[in-house]
Amino acid sequence: MRISKKSTRTPNYLIQCVLVFSSLISVASHAADPYPSKTVTIVNPWAAGGPSDAIIRPIAQQLSARLGQAVIVENRAGATGTIGAAAVAKATPDGHTLFFSHVNPIAISPSLPQKLSYDPIKDFAPITLIASGPAILVVRSDFPAKNLNEFLAYARANPGKVSYGSVGIGSNTHLAGSLLGHMSKVDMLHVPYKGSATIQTDILGGSLTTGFVTLSGALGLIQDGRMRALAVSTAKRSSVLPDVPAVAETLPGFEISGWYGLMAPANTPPDVIKRLNAEVTAILRSPEISTRLRDGGMESSPTTPEAFAEYIKAELGRWVNAIKVANIKE
Repeated sequence: MRISKKSTRTPNYLIQCVLVFSSLISVASHAADPYPSKTVTIVNPWAAGGPSDAIIRPIAQQLSARLGQAVIVENRAGATGTIGAAAVAKATPDGHTLFFSHVNPIAISPSLPQKLSYDPIKDFAPITLIASGPAILVVRSDFPAKNLNEFLAYARANPGKVSYGSVGIGSNTHLAGSLLGHMSKVDMLHVPYKGSATIQTDILGGSLTTGFVTLSGALGLIQDGRMRALAVSTAKRSSVLPDVPAVAETLPGFEISGWYGLMAPANTPPDVIKRLNAEVTAILRSPEISTRLRDGGMESSPTTPEAFAEYIKAELGRWVNAIKVANIKE
């Protein structure tokens, strides 16, 4: 008499059920991972060691403590900030790659002739505006002009001998110099650089006459007497250097300002944007950071993501005339 052996093989459908269940557990576990689950990288589109680093690195340090995860700043300079912007636009939208945004790559470059690989509205999720402030027109301390009027008179009397530096063609500092020349009917030679620190070095060395630079970067040189501040680019004077007039006091209607913000790639989860907004705005309102920004000539400007998005849309339209005046062809 033959006794049949019971099969020890598990039915296929049971195997499939186990695999599906395991997959669901894995997905659920991954979805439950707290943010951030790894190092957060903030891309700074300007050169290391410049004024922008002085703003974002202390913020990144405090953000790291608040998130309980490492937050590093990665400098990806070039093409007036557009190289760094393009890198973040293509990054995974999980909140672990952020953009230390600036007026140049987000509000100015989209209106320039060259085509960008990103859209400032469609490819980014605004988190908060960080700070805004003026650029300041500076010369070496032994330059013969003591104020803006004397500088413009010198430039008219010495055609072709006055050069001004900027952080690149189409940058806010380029447009500031171009607009100054246009409104005052003064011809100046534009010299583009990759960062404002080199502009200041060449002004001090005598190979460059002047330039609009960030107040935070030039303040120490002005205070120790190595540079002379002629005017600020904003409509009103800066509270940091109240004795330095605004260009608008000589040329009514002149106004150029700079700003920084924090953005993420589009489609970053709303809860991540909300968390980052809450943490960064708290940092910006802290006495340490707000005082540091103010001492550097910047105003702490925390906003909601929605308010920052509307601000960017307004900025995109505001720079069109300045770009037209600069007559940028390529």
